[in-house]
Amino acid sequence: MMPPYSMPASTEPPPEEGFFATAGTPLADDVAPVDEEAVVDALRSVYDPEIPVNIYDLGLIYEIEPRGRGNWELVMTLTAPACPVAGELPGQVAEAVAATSGVGEVKVTLTWDPPWTPANMSEVAKVELDMY
Repeated sequence: MMPPYSMPASTEPPPEEGFFATAGTPLADDVAPVDEEAVVDALRSVYDPEIPVNIYDLGLIYEIEPRGRGNWELVMTLTAPACPVAGELPGQVAEAVAATSGVGEVKVTLTWDPPWTPANMSEVAKVELDMY
């Protein structure tokens, strides 16, 4: 049985479906764009503040789409709409990806559909959280 997770209640209303954050600048012509693996590496540097696992292995990233010339669009969710960093985490994700050499502009859109469940977690995350 998996342990329950509870997030501290937030006084802020959760961001609405489609809330987004952007970061980065257009990629210079002489810079080669990165592949998806580099974007995933950047995502693994961002951690959920309540759970000691990165957001990629937690299964919070639903889509990673290249948009040409090093630009990327991502769709993510959170463990709960009342997550205390709901309005901040998409911006942190956009900044982390945009800080990667070979990345231009990044847009991260928040979705609540489908809702996140522990089943979204990778095997790595389950091992880290001792959820076997």
